[in-house]
Amino acid sequence: MIGWAITFLVVALIAAVLGFGGIAGAAVGIAKIIFFVAIVLFVLSLIFGGFRGRRSI
Repeated sequence: MIGWAITFLVVALIAAVLGFGGIAGAAVGIAKIIFFVAIVLFVLSLIFGGFRGRRSI
């Protein structure tokens, strides 16, 4: 998911350099949303992984 955020960020940078302000703004917005969703999912996986711990058989 972080890869998608980086991809949208690169698209935004290229669009900004070429002068496409609207597309650059939209791509940055999408990249921000994806980045924060990835961070939230990462934190949740750390929390629930810590609660589960290791099981011994």
